[in-house]
Amino acid sequence: MGALYHKARTRSKRAAAASIAVVAFLLAAVSSSLSTAAGDRALGEYLSAECVTCHQVSGQTTGGIPAIVAWPEDQFVAVLKSYKDKHRDNQVMQTITARLTEEEIAALAAYFGSLRARRKRN
Repeated sequence: MGALYHKARTRSKRAAAASIAVVAFLLAAVSSSLSTAAGDRALGEYLSAECVTCHQVSGQTTGGIPAIVAWPEDQFVAVLKSYKDKHRDNQVMQTITARLTEEEIAALAAYFGSLRARRKRN
């Protein structure tokens, strides 16, 4: 009887350990996907050099070129993807976004979303 009890208890401990390992793995996977869902601001800042040749980092609209600072990230991503997929008509933006990966678009969204528009001085 003691051997049966010991064997059952050992199986129970292994099953519990396996369950804990699975839960830990799933938590790590979810945590990892959440951290990559948001873009890398430092990468976005690096990539922004091409964007700010036309778009003002001050957040001001000039010459019909819209401001892109302080946009909600999901909106920024949606707009860039619509240029990439050629649903929006602008040859320059289509060309630029065609070269960007999803990670780079998310990074740009994180960077420009973190900026605040500066008020115009009179």
